[in-house]
Amino acid sequence: MSNDPLLQPYKLKHLTLRNRIIVTSHEPAYPEDGMPKQRYLAYTVERARGGVAMTMTAGSAAVSKDSPPVFNNLLAYKDEIVPWIRQMTDAVHEEGAAIMIQLTHLGRRTRWDKGDWLPVVAPSHHREASHRAFPKKIEDWDIERIIKDFADAAERMKAGGMDGVELEAYGHLLEQFTSPLTNELDGPYGGSLDNRMRFCMDVLKAIRSRVGEDFILGVRYTADECLPGGTGKSEGLEISRRLKESGLVDYLNVIRGHIDTDAGLTDVIPIQGMANAPHLDFAGEIRAATNFPTFHAAKIPDVATARHAIASGKVDMIGMTRAHMTDPHIVRKIIEKREDEIRPCVGANYCLDRIYQGGAAYCIHNAATGRELTMPHVVAKAETRKKIVVVGAGPAGLEAARVAGERGHEVVVFEAASGPGGQIRLTAQSPRRKEMMSIIDWRMAQCEKYGVAIRFNTWAEAETIEAENPDVVIIATGGVAHTDVLSKGNEFVVSSWDIISGDVKPGTNVLIFDDAGDHAALQAAEFLAGAGAKVEIMTPDRSFSPEVMAMNLVPYMRSLQKLDVTFTVTYRLESVERNGNQLVAHVGSDYGGVSKQRVVDQVVVNHGTIPLDDIYFELKPKSTNHGEVSHDELIAGQAQSVMRNPQGQFQLFRIGDSVSARNTHAAIYDALRLAKDI
Repeated sequence: MSNDPLLQPYKLKHLTLRNRIIVTSHEPAYPEDGMPKQRYLAYTVERARGGVAMTMTAGSAAVSKDSPPVFNNLLAYKDEIVPWIRQMTDAVHEEGAAIMIQLTHLGRRTRWDKGDWLPVVAPSHHREASHRAFPKKIEDWDIERIIKDFADAAERMKAGGMDGVELEAYGHLLEQFTSPLTNELDGPYGGSLDNRMRFCMDVLKAIRSRVGEDFILGVRYTADECLPGGTGKSEGLEISRRLKESGLVDYLNVIRGHIDTDAGLTDVIPIQGMANAPHLDFAGEIRAATNFPTFHAAKIPDVATARHAIASGKVDMIGMTRAHMTDPHIVRKIIEKREDEIRPCVGANYCLDRIYQGGAAYCIHNAATGRELTMPHVVAKAETRKKIVVVGAGPAGLEAARVAGERGHEVVVFEAASGPGGQIRLTAQSPRRKEMMSIIDWRMAQCEKYGVAIRFNTWAEAETIEAENPDVVIIATGGVAHTDVLSKGNEFVVSSWDIISGDVKPGTNVLIFDDAGDHAALQAAEFLAGAGAKVEIMTPDRSFSPEVMAMNLVPYMRSLQKLDVTFTVTYRLESVERNGNQLVAHVGSDYGGVSKQRVVDQVVVNHGTIPLDDIYFELKPKSTNHGEVSHDELIAGQAQSVMRNPQGQFQLFRIGDSVSARNTHAAIYDALRLAKDI
């Protein structure tokens, strides 16, 4: 048996877990009609197949109709969920993993205009900032009803074969009762800690009476809200002791912080540029104080951190949830001594930010996650070996090269620069985004493993490519900053990338016109303001940086607000003219009737990229398909068979920003779904 702390089994009550790594409850927003159907099943089973000890589904499943999901959650209050749960639990158990589900009532952490348009309930009228609903103060009959709903839902989950259920307390209704900040009830459920904990205890008792003792029951809760007037550390320790002493729960799943604001949520679930494992020591304190099985997860992105968590005795089970969205086979690779091949989580949080914006969870650089029904995590070998030429060593080009190499093809990559990365190399120059380079580093290591030849400092001409006698040519040359967007004065502006790269010296009074809403404008603003410039970011949108999304916006705002950056929405930069050593920016509005001016010494335009596609159009007449892609074949996962030029020399495709300005995930997805079938 291995002496690796992570690979040691753990006995949780009657349940033996095969190692110490879990996927904690999260909702990838894959349900269909509130049910975990085939997509959800495939996603969940892939992590079990990868060797994880236990996977927890749903973050969280709703137990009541007046707890409508604000993103696509499972509906545990419906009887019809039982067979779908049974299908999933059976499949996970067949892979040797345990499976639990998280149940909740959201309380005020939802909206009244979702689901059946029922009033939001909470133990006070205080609105949660994130979801903005003013709740009804909960009544006695609501409490009775919801306690029963929890018990009913738990009984359904047991009938569906779950090994247990975990109650989501923090930020949700259970904790809204516990926290003095959100509980303004009188009588048996408000006031003292005994009273504020009574609702949670009543729920636990009701569940335990339904499911019996041979069913795991846990609570994920905060033991320190980190808010003035909220549950502090000392009271959190007391809550932890009381949960243990109740005899109703089998483990504690500890977090620290609050999630009622974007900033609070981001501190609980940190993103790139923030410290790894920020709450691990705190969880260890709870473990030491209670001497009770303790779980924890919060930015545990790598095996070394997870191993330390277990080896040091801080926790009994460690969650690597986002890490398993990036690579579902972490445990298998540990067992097989292939830790260096684990695809790294870079903390980009594209997964969670998409959920909170109403989309499905996707990993920024594993396009198979959430698409297990159509995209492979392990690419199959091709029947016929081909010669593939890829032009460009950014994320799209390297993914195409990696996948083609894993397929067994002979692959050559031409890159004009002296190193790989493309726009990622630029974006990673910002300290908080340096983890993005792991997207490139991992692919470079994989390309080396599969014998991909990469030729740097090589400008790929048509003759260069043709000399390779390729069967397939993939153009992944990316794009260049697009600043030619004004009616007059385009020659006076610079791009965000000019600022980020250091190619252009920062001005002292700078207007950034952001018409793309992505990271580049904020990165440029941070660089400029950090250099002492007065900075205004202007956008014609009704909100700024929509492509950055909520949790990624938090660190930028903390930095830029301290640097006194001004944010201006709903105004459009129309033209720029020079006036001596100053620039006059003429500003209008899409809403009409407005004409303003700004006098600055530098104007930065962030308007995405335009494709670097000259080589594609030069090669197009020489290709068999004239660059055409069959969308039907692409979507169906079939090899491309378009034939427009029988005398052509090779198939020709382009991917990523060489097609149009999108994002890193889109570029990698382009590459995977094309190259996997070559």
